[in-house]
Amino acid sequence: MTRLQTCFTALSATGDKALIPYITAGDPHKETTVPLMHAMVAAGASIIELGVPFSDPMADGPVIQRAAERALAHGTSLHDVLAMVAEFRRQDANTPVLLMGYLNPIEVMGYAAFAKAAARAGVDGVITVDLPPEEAGDLLKEFAVHQVAPIFLIAPTTPVQRIQTICAQANGFVYYVSMKGVTGAAHLDFTPVAEKVRTIRQFTDLPVGIGFGIKDAATAAKAAACADAVVVGSAIVQRVEEHRDDAAGILTAVSDFLRTLTPVLKNSSN
Repeated sequence: MTRLQTCFTALSATGDKALIPYITAGDPHKETTVPLMHAMVAAGASIIELGVPFSDPMADGPVIQRAAERALAHGTSLHDVLAMVAEFRRQDANTPVLLMGYLNPIEVMGYAAFAKAAARAGVDGVITVDLPPEEAGDLLKEFAVHQVAPIFLIAPTTPVQRIQTICAQANGFVYYVSMKGVTGAAHLDFTPVAEKVRTIRQFTDLPVGIGFGIKDAATAAKAAACADAVVVGSAIVQRVEEHRDDAAGILTAVSDFLRTLTPVLKNSSN
């Protein structure tokens, strides 16, 4: 089994849900990223989602946009991000790592070169925000060769027929964007979220993760009640920003926050 399959199988056996924290690679400095990845695992992270900084992060709200700006100000590139994953793998061979980003840096590297380098570094899956599955054929072929999972986003506005198409091409898990708009939005109504997750499950046996709008233990618990994984991004990146001049403070603040989330993901039922 892949690392993602192993992770979700183990969690399913205990009734627990995956905690997937997101950070932007290179924020606030390149040397902070790998220690922060390890700290998040120690604090209960099941899977790490590592953002590839990009100059026009259209799906992200202001908190993550500023994180990308900080990372880019220090010259963080896609090659640097892959090197960070490789460094993380020297101590952690088991925790799945996902990359989340935009197509342009991958196109610049080349699909084949990127897929090969990602697999060699220890990347388990890739979320490419601005690449619809209908146009992803060439990249999917390279991912298949190197056993990198393509993880696609489903939005509240995605029609049923397209949900079926996305689920047919997805691997690893399916990522449901729980609200319209960008990351870090303020309010989330979980009644339609649960309904949409039930619809998604009609077309796939893959785990379903929920992201966007998860900001505290209360919202994490509601997400965990209907999904297999909870993705937390802006609430973590905000803490990185608040302590951006204090590397040790970043590790403490993020770890303490994650530890408030892990209890509500234990033995949650769909």
